[in-house]
Amino acid sequence: MTLLGVAGWVALLAGAAPSSRFWRSCGVGLGWFVPSLLWMVTFTPPGYVIAVCVFASLLGLAGLATPPGPSRVLALPAALAVTELIRYHAPFGGVPLSMASLTQADAPLAPIARLGGPVLLTLGIAAVGVGIEALVRRRWAWGGSLIGVVAAVAMLGVVAPSGNAIAPLRVAVVQGGGPQGTVALDTDPADVFARHLTASQTIDGDGAVDLVVWPENVVTISGKLAEDEWNDVLADEARRLGAPLEVGVVEGVDAKHFANFSIVYGPDGTVALNAAGSRYDKERRVPFGEYVPFRPIIEPIEASIGGGLLPRRDQLPGTGLAVLDLPLASGETVKAAAVISWEIFFPRRVREGVAAGGQLVLNPTNGASYWLTLVQSQQVANSRLRAIESGRWVLQAAPTGFSAVVNPSGGVVQRTAVSEQRVLQATIERRDGNTIAQTTGLLFPSLLSTVLLLAAWVLAKPGESALRDRLSDRLRRGRSAGPRRP
Repeated sequence: MTLLGVAGWVALLAGAAPSSRFWRSCGVGLGWFVPSLLWMVTFTPPGYVIAVCVFASLLGLAGLATPPGPSRVLALPAALAVTELIRYHAPFGGVPLSMASLTQADAPLAPIARLGGPVLLTLGIAAVGVGIEALVRRRWAWGGSLIGVVAAVAMLGVVAPSGNAIAPLRVAVVQGGGPQGTVALDTDPADVFARHLTASQTIDGDGAVDLVVWPENVVTISGKLAEDEWNDVLADEARRLGAPLEVGVVEGVDAKHFANFSIVYGPDGTVALNAAGSRYDKERRVPFGEYVPFRPIIEPIEASIGGGLLPRRDQLPGTGLAVLDLPLASGETVKAAAVISWEIFFPRRVREGVAAGGQLVLNPTNGASYWLTLVQSQQVANSRLRAIESGRWVLQAAPTGFSAVVNPSGGVVQRTAVSEQRVLQATIERRDGNTIAQTTGLLFPSLLSTVLLLAAWVLAKPGESALRDRLSDRLRRGRSAGPRRP
């Protein structure tokens, strides 16, 4: 559907004046983002409206940046890629939701991500869509060439370097289960903790597995973990397992702030609660979910529509490397690239952890509060793309779903259903080595998109676009004025 949608979009831009290109593209954006961002309504109705308008306007600018002539076949894919590149960085440090690249996580074009990440994949998606439109118009050479080039790049991605296996690792991903669509204020933290402890205790102990992963913020406390009784319970569970236990924790800091971090208990139950490597604090925060941008302005608006939707406190952002040290029972320490929930949407966070020596990727998350499963499905899709880009296995742990084990080719080896209590157990690989995307990041696709967009305008016939724009405007004004009298 995405490919056909792009084909329809490029057809709408043919010969259109600037204002028409902008508004038609905004219409495409509304059709794209109104349904795919609908889950935001339960958190922040104003934020939903703002997000839809901003994202649709970016597509409007992409249409405006696309020449109306034949060279739009180069410009539109590049312009769409640029808009998604922007959304990885702004606003609020990046809001990469409902990205085109996510639609191909389980499709033949996905291997392109191994070469240039999600931006290059978006270029490929849009190029195929434009190629389909060209074929419909019986421009066989253009259409066939575009689709053929993208297919060749995808095949290159299949055979491109994807890292190397070092050693097997027996892992367990714990999902405690429970009701979906609940918010923290309506949930007893003790119930969440108990469900995950019960599920974890179904895992055989004494070193039957090498690593156990719990989800994000299944330990929610008002004070410090070191002073809480749950700290002792977790240490006992790690000793029983005889394996490192990674747990997601939310601690109260003060009346206005909280901390959200992952902590690792060793096989002997020891834990360094504030040491780098043993603890990773989430850096990328969810706007309007974990902090409120422009809180003095937004809060009165939210209060006027009933209140109670925005978080009362802001999460303090972490500052350390995106990596955790996992002390195995064998005495060896394995590094894991560490991201928490929202951070899996950002390629650079996983890239940082892998560059720091991560041999696998841990993605503890919490989708229990979301209405529908739009966000959870996007999280799995992002985990799949990050696996392809990094050449690493990805373990996604969620309290109510979806939890998943993803291989370096982006395949989902195991996945839970929503609300079920289940432990995923698998033997994965610790891996090293780099993919092309891991080495270059978003630099190559960013430069390529810019060059293609500039080339499209250079290749447009001199004055062609300006002349067509003026003629379109004059014809429109003439029609609106009606027939002239002599």
